[in-house]
Amino acid sequence: MTYEDFPTDEQTVVTAGLPYANGDLHIGHLRSYVNADAFTRGLRKLGQDAIYVSGSDMHGTPIAVNAAEEGVSPEEFALRHHEQYEQTFPKFNVDFDQYGHTHDETNTELTKEFVRKWEENGHVHEKEINVAYDPEADQWLPDRYVEGTCPYCGEHARGDECDEGCQRHLEPGEIEDPVSTLTGNPAEYRVRDHKFLRLSDVQEHLQGFINRLEGTSNAQNQPREWIEGELEDFCITRDMDWGIDYPGEGSEDLVLYVWVDAPIEYVSTTKQYSERTGDFDWEPVWKDGDGHIVHIIGRDIIQHHTVYWPAMLEAADYAEPRAVCATGFVNIDGKGLSTSKNRAIWAEEYLDEGVHPDLLRYYMATASGFERDVNFSWDRFAERVNSELADVVGNFVYRALLFATRNFDGTPDADVSADVETEIADAMDDYEDALNDYDLKSAGERAVALARYGNEYIQRNEPWKLDDEEAAPVIRDCVQLVKAVAVLLQPFVPEKADEIWAQIEEDNSVADATIGDCLQAPPAAFGEPEELFTKVEDERVEELDEKLQEKIEAASSDEEESEDVSEASETELEPLADERVSFEDFQALDLRVGEIEAAEGIEGADDLARLEVDIGHEVRQIVAGIKQLHDLDELPGKRVVIVANLEKAELFGVESNGMILAAGEDADLLTTHEDSEPGTKIK
Repeated sequence: MTYEDFPTDEQTVVTAGLPYANGDLHIGHLRSYVNADAFTRGLRKLGQDAIYVSGSDMHGTPIAVNAAEEGVSPEEFALRHHEQYEQTFPKFNVDFDQYGHTHDETNTELTKEFVRKWEENGHVHEKEINVAYDPEADQWLPDRYVEGTCPYCGEHARGDECDEGCQRHLEPGEIEDPVSTLTGNPAEYRVRDHKFLRLSDVQEHLQGFINRLEGTSNAQNQPREWIEGELEDFCITRDMDWGIDYPGEGSEDLVLYVWVDAPIEYVSTTKQYSERTGDFDWEPVWKDGDGHIVHIIGRDIIQHHTVYWPAMLEAADYAEPRAVCATGFVNIDGKGLSTSKNRAIWAEEYLDEGVHPDLLRYYMATASGFERDVNFSWDRFAERVNSELADVVGNFVYRALLFATRNFDGTPDADVSADVETEIADAMDDYEDALNDYDLKSAGERAVALARYGNEYIQRNEPWKLDDEEAAPVIRDCVQLVKAVAVLLQPFVPEKADEIWAQIEEDNSVADATIGDCLQAPPAAFGEPEELFTKVEDERVEELDEKLQEKIEAASSDEEESEDVSEASETELEPLADERVSFEDFQALDLRVGEIEAAEGIEGADDLARLEVDIGHEVRQIVAGIKQLHDLDELPGKRVVIVANLEKAELFGVESNGMILAAGEDADLLTTHEDSEPGTKIK
């Protein structure tokens, strides 16, 4: 199946992954919400009827655990965060058409309808499974109440997900060596009846779905391992009090798993929007497939949105999504964002610094493609804001409109030149193509490129050296370019685009303008403009970076002080291996100095990067699990130590011919004290 390009005559629902009502928002969270907002606005620019919905994820074990620690009910705890999110998102011009939460009546009833439909269609069965149980606390241990070892990769894992290793979703009873998070004691497995959604019933549908799916390549490729293999049934119930009760007899003490009711919130908020406004019909889109559904999520929940969610929809006779776009993570100064170490920039913290939210929006949407990680640092942020928004967009808009008002009191009475009309038309075509490719970066950069063209055009024609009759057609072109830039840039910097629109005194809203308006004549008269963007100066960057580093150091210091330090060591080290290797075995390792020439992330792999490493005799391709721990753009030129005679391996379809040596969980790359040449043997 090939979808018709946007715009279509059908309605579209764009969603962003539900924020979990369990803590404050930071810029890592904001990336997917800003991108989804910009994409929705971009579709509207093409003339597509599109709405943007989401809601707070209110259920699940972490909320129950944290609420108990605070001595409040889970509902009170989650609602507090939900209300905080409702207040925070608009401050970043994230404009949901409907924002709800999973505990409201609409989602509760619709979730139960889904489950009843699964049962009616024969897709639900009950079976006995092993569920972790804490004898001391005398209670069952769902999800986050149990930790242990991942059965697939051997890393430490939570009860529902291998969060530190292979990222796989884990079913109850799968985790090895279970430990209760309530008491810290070993847990034991006991037999318990639970409900399952039989995924094998819809496996053929899923295999077709993944081939039809549009969006980012990581969302299209990562799920194939599960969809094309033997699908295990999806456990849809949990042993706890907080959640939506299972709507069947004999299951009064079970609630639905949070990943059942959470995605159904997408449907619920669409329904609520339809009922509230009356100008959008939710059923053709969600039930009949007469519309389009686009999910924009973080890549850590790809499996949930490309395996479980389409299975849930198909089993209930609902329509499938058209696209899933999975964003990369946000790193801070080249290292993974860490809330525990306070290596994060919190949403309110950003706003308190007085930095305009549209600047962050533009950076988040255009700093990299959807699926690549964004490396946030204040100096990179400032460089992009200054060089693109201030020097290009702001400079052109101000120069053009100032000359227009001082010499012509607005738009000169002249026709737009053929060259400028062609340039704007080309920009409109490129913009439409980019959005149909789910490429926000290119769409945003095309708008800036049009302003750059305007700067070059005004500089080339030098209207200040011309009389009014000669200057009029030049400035007429420039004002038209200003209007086009405002239209195309609006999804990324909506507040700043409003300012441009107001400066040329357009009557309607730039939010309602489509790309066709790029070539419509601007108003004949308008007043003098004001500067759009203020540069982020070096001193301000230093101040912001210093605050960030002090915060990180303070958190690290507090963490060290709170640790229970042993007499032997201040850090927890892995025990030394008891078994010794012979000197001959060690000599068999061919350790060499290498120099990284290129580094890029591997599509579909959360942690893996493909490196090209010069080892003197040749350039080797090596796959390393450092994608989240290093800024890949800064690795070329770095000397490393590699194992050169390791057997070749294939990881995510990429051959690895060697191994990079690194220390600890942060993958501290081993290097040499002096500049040993690539290929130098380590003895």
